[in-house]
Amino acid sequence: MGRVYLRCLTGCFSCLTGSNMFSVFWDRFSNNLHQWELYNLLHWRQNSTSKARTCGGEHESSSCFNRPMLQCMGVKPGSFTVSGKVPNDFSTARIPHFSRIVNARFSKRIQAKIKDLLQQMEEGLKTADPHDCSAYTGWTGIALLYLQLYRVTKNQSHLQRSLDYVKRILRNLNGRRVTFLCGDAGPLAVGAVVYHKLKNDSESKECVAKLLQLQRTVISTDSELPDELLYGRAGYLYALLYLNTEISPETVPQSIIKEVIDAIIESGKNFSKEERKTDRCPLLYQWHRKQYVGAAHGVAGIYYMLMQPIANVDQETLTELVKPSIDYVRHKKFRSGNYPSSLSNETDRLVHWCHGAPGVIHMLMQAYKTFKEDKYLKDAIDCSDVIWQRGLLRKGYGICHGTAGNGYSFLSLYNLTQDRKYLYRACKFAEWCLEYGAHGCRIPDRPYSLFEEPVTRNYRSKWDLRYGWSYSLPLRHFSTGDFPVSSV
Repeated sequence: MGRVYLRCLTGCFSCLTGSNMFSVFWDRFSNNLHQWELYNLLHWRQNSTSKARTCGGEHESSSCFNRPMLQCMGVKPGSFTVSGKVPNDFSTARIPHFSRIVNARFSKRIQAKIKDLLQQMEEGLKTADPHDCSAYTGWTGIALLYLQLYRVTKNQSHLQRSLDYVKRILRNLNGRRVTFLCGDAGPLAVGAVVYHKLKNDSESKECVAKLLQLQRTVISTDSELPDELLYGRAGYLYALLYLNTEISPETVPQSIIKEVIDAIIESGKNFSKEERKTDRCPLLYQWHRKQYVGAAHGVAGIYYMLMQPIANVDQETLTELVKPSIDYVRHKKFRSGNYPSSLSNETDRLVHWCHGAPGVIHMLMQAYKTFKEDKYLKDAIDCSDVIWQRGLLRKGYGICHGTAGNGYSFLSLYNLTQDRKYLYRACKFAEWCLEYGAHGCRIPDRPYSLFEEPVTRNYRSKWDLRYGWSYSLPLRHFSTGDFPVSSV
């Protein structure tokens, strides 16, 4: 039972520290809100309630919470208001103006939760699978966690701890997959970044060289590699862009990046032609014979990566191929503002990053940035309302299909619009995650997981270490406020 408790808590911890939900959350508070504005903001109330909906995985369901949002979160008057200084310890002491923004009680809760989760995590690692090196379920996720702690705290010991895990990872690569989250590209990319920050250029360059050797498999026309983010070409593209963001823009030559992008584009054009949808959706993709929509396995994650500025996709491709494909997906929107799990699915059921509005919203926001058309922002706002109404999931606190992952959407939308309503919503989802065990969430079949769908056996025999900030891959990493492992 202790392991179950530990893995469920990792989603909460990710919400506090992973990919900038922690650092940007407080930076945005300190930079943009006067105290009287914050006071008024935190007395804002959600007026509407939603009916109970089911929000399970692709093949099973779990209930959303259907009580009024603030009551559901257990919000108490004065629990989130402005007050005096915060004790000068742990990471919050290093965040600018933190003590002027958040009251002492809430600050202490965050500090205590982080310390508690770190201690439990390290204890649980003693029984972890020594052979799982992925960012998605394995040791690279732990290295990423400590790298993020280093970003927030500037504590050199966290960077050294990340290095300890990197060394273990690089001795056990299996070569079976090529993506950032689920393959060797993730460990190699993270290793390159950690060594770079430690000024060990020779080891960093060796990791980069090994990562680039995977490209041949990725661009091969004979390869059966999919194009999606978790297992496909978009996941490898993420690793390349990650290096150019974290180390320098010249780390991976643009010619190599272009070859990967060209392979993704050509694959999408070919499948669209097969499906006779070239006019409506010029870039169409499938995974396991299904045309998924969401961020993990679907077109939302692929289009999102193609629109990243650092990818340098030419404007003609964006306008003639990516944009109409996004519009095709937009027209599949349910009346609620949510999106189907796949193009053929007509059930308005899932509100997860992997399937539904919490993943599609990031594509829509990036489309708004890229094409400057208000329709994309409007649809993103519709997504955020669905997430606010239905995004507290009984399935747990995870990133892929849990409350922490859903909360990132509000932070991203606030960063885009500067509308404080979305910052407030991000705050409340984060606060809800602090109250682990108080909301009646079920324990999933794989309770230690942050990204993968639950399975039905052997979850106690293996500790899946899913801290990777993939799509996550987001959120202060590349584009401030974006979901982990997604924005570059």
